Amino acid sequence: MAKIQMKTPLVEMDGDEMTRILWKWIKEILLEPYVDLNTEYYDLGLEYREKTKDQVTWDSAEATKKYGVAVKCATITPNAARMPEYNLTQMWKSPNGTIRAALDGTVFRTPIIVKGIEPYIPTWTKPITIARHAYGDVYKNTEMRVPQGSKAELVVTDKDGNESRELIHDFAKSDGVIQGLHNLDSSIAGFARACLNYGLDLKQDVWFATKDTISKKYDHRFKDIFQEIYDNEYKERYEAAGIEYFYTLIDDAVARVIRSNGGYIWACKNYDGDVMSDMVSTAYGSLAMMTSVLVSPDGIYEYEAAHGTVQRHYYKYLKGEETSTNSVATIFAWSGALRKRGELDKTPELCEFADKLEKATIQTIEEGVMTGDLYLISKLENKVKVDSKTFLEEINKRLAELVK
Repeated sequence: MAKIQMKTPLVEMDGDEMTRILWKWIKEILLEPYVDLNTEYYDLGLEYREKTKDQVTWDSAEATKKYGVAVKCATITPNAARMPEYNLTQMWKSPNGTIRAALDGTVFRTPIIVKGIEPYIPTWTKPITIARHAYGDVYKNTEMRVPQGSKAELVVTDKDGNESRELIHDFAKSDGVIQGLHNLDSSIAGFARACLNYGLDLKQDVWFATKDTISKKYDHRFKDIFQEIYDNEYKERYEAAGIEYFYTLIDDAVARVIRSNGGYIWACKNYDGDVMSDMVSTAYGSLAMMTSVLVSPDGIYEYEAAHGTVQRHYYKYLKGEETSTNSVATIFAWSGALRKRGELDKTPELCEFADKLEKATIQTIEEGVMTGDLYLISKLENKVKVDSKTFLEEINKRLAELVK
């Protein structure tokens, strides 16, 4: 079979630890035999980020803006323990956070549903998509330790040099900490439009939730911008499509979500989306069964797995021990990126290959061949646990039949 040709490069961002190993195997076993991969490669592994002083991360973001579609492997966001392990000169920021800020995108995360993997919430019969705002808040914060006897104030200096001040806290009786957060009206508006457009595309309701009763200016600004944009630009289209947008408090949203059947988009601020996407993915079965796509307001796409680098399995791999690591979300990152590249380049054969790759992956699991995490929770009677590489080879057996 002649390999499928790609017209435009795809930005490829390599990563760290066990997911880096899986990345290489996925390409060798599932992609390169069928597609003449045309990628612009960036190594976002922690060693090379250190070597380039994180310039490679910014370069990969600019390349994504240029080509419009990227696929990213999971990467390490270093903590103090990683400093000596990787001989780092500083704790480099999250590559995901850097890329999200550069693209000003919204992250949409949706569980991959397969037969035999039953959600921990029995009523969840349809997937819940988490829409995570990908700019600002705690991910671009400024923090300080404050010694006892200090007074902390929030100070804003306008363009004419005039100051406005608000007392944060008088630390007269104890040491403490302070944190400064920010967001931009333009970014919140982009987030709102991305969510509302996605709702129209999927013909699903959009929920937005935050805590404006407590955060009467910061969170309330999100609420107001969403409502203004919905009323002025989307209300008639939503009514015509038979779907709705509504706002509720984040704690009420959690209660509603648990009681629901799924099948909607839940829009969350940055930190809320980070937490809730992991909760939702785990409740559906596995964090490794969650797609993640970053969409910018001007239609740029970056696909990745929703999980981390699987550090524990990587250490086992380095010792020569067998691992059974779930690669499904990483496979779906590749299939999503290839499909979008095919859509934009009008290459239907690339889109069809992406569909078949996903079908072969799901078919493998539903026929009882799966990695250890799924083996533990699958309700299938006839199932077998396989190692990381064998799982990919089993997918390829079915993929080869589908592409004949």
